[in-house]
Amino acid sequence: VTAKFTDEKGKLVPPNTVRWTLIDVKENIINGREQVEIASPSSEEDIVLSGDDLQITEDEREESRFIIFEGDYDSDLGSGLPITEEARFVIANLKYIS
Repeated sequence: VTAKFTDEKGKLVPPNTVRWTLIDVKENIINGREQVEIASPSSEEDIVLSGDDLQITEDEREESRFIIFEGDYDSDLGSGLPITEEARFVIANLKYIS
């Protein structure tokens, strides 16, 4: 997951702080990924998910996951402005992998 942080004008801006949480549709925390802090965040961050982050927890063909971002940034409008955003993605249960 690539997160790009922008100000109110759409200009890339590095956050002061940013944390992320991985949840399923029932808001269960996945793989202990709760409030994971990004040290020295930049305006663009790659979050690498693998293994248990992407394991399907139900006997389903597909399962949605959400990554929630929280933090704050500074801009011309003020300091410590809140960042709250989420991204949704779908994991497919593959039938066979060789």
